[in-house]
Amino acid sequence: MKFGPVPLNEALGAILAHSLQGASGKIAKGTELARADLADLAAAGHSELTVARLEAGDMHEDAAAAALANALVPDPEEQGIRISGAGTGRVNLYAVQAGLVRLDRARLDAFNAVDPMITIATVPDCHRADAGGMLATIKVISYAVPEAAVQRACTGAAGAIKVALPVFSSATLIETRVSNDTPSDKGRAAMAGRLHRMGIPLSDRIVVPHREAELAAAINDASGDLVLILTGSATSDVMDVAPRAVRLSGGEVTRFGMPVDPGNLLFLGMHQGRPVIGLPGCARSPALNGADWVLERVICGIPVTAQDIAAMGVGGLLKEIPTRPMPRRDAEG
Repeated sequence: MKFGPVPLNEALGAILAHSLQGASGKIAKGTELARADLADLAAAGHSELTVARLEAGDMHEDAAAAALANALVPDPEEQGIRISGAGTGRVNLYAVQAGLVRLDRARLDAFNAVDPMITIATVPDCHRADAGGMLATIKVISYAVPEAAVQRACTGAAGAIKVALPVFSSATLIETRVSNDTPSDKGRAAMAGRLHRMGIPLSDRIVVPHREAELAAAINDASGDLVLILTGSATSDVMDVAPRAVRLSGGEVTRFGMPVDPGNLLFLGMHQGRPVIGLPGCARSPALNGADWVLERVICGIPVTAQDIAAMGVGGLLKEIPTRPMPRRDAEG
């Protein structure tokens, strides 16, 4: 691509590099200049224009962006992605329905390393996407880019971004109470909201005493594909009431505790092929916490191992909680 200033009378068919005011109105950058445009600019007093001209082997920015998007998303239905039209060298990718974004970091890094003019910017891996939410933007920075570079970027890019969709159709939330009082509706409402945005309904409300036997029976009787436990008293140890109840019901606990704050007191297990998530008390709030990261992956059928949870610590300080009984202090405080 040739780029630079040229006399106005030599700019026919070139791409205007910077928006200019003509005699009858503004002519936007990126416009392929026609005779009428040149006449309008001349009438406004312009004699020299900064333009771009494609050379042999170049692709226009829009054609390049569209080709790159189609290479990344060769199967929009399977990948759960909608590709926008191309304009000003940009194509956006959107989620068709709610799910979790999965990225192949190595392939996306290779894509971005081909040519500085070829770029993709994405949301983070395992980001929860709402239906219609933007996942990525592909931008060709210059007005044209070598076709050979586009072909190199396209090679191996297929499937580097996709949306993992929910695999469960129902969930049961079991709440425990430490007194005769029914728990506040706050926790159930917060969890119902989390599930609703993934298209999953909650079963009828279940509240049992905070005792192993009653909780184990409720786990066995749960009708949902996914079992959630929100205890009236925080789970403080892997041998506490809720984890013991999971084992008493015939299930197993695969992880207790996570390096995410809020969310430390989560536990994860299985019962008769169904995931069981012991929720931390912060799940009563709709604010982001560690349980969201685990819940969303589980809902979308992404395996969550103890090692996966351990790796959530980097970036796992989600917010300061000023009402914490023992507020954090610096080393000298």
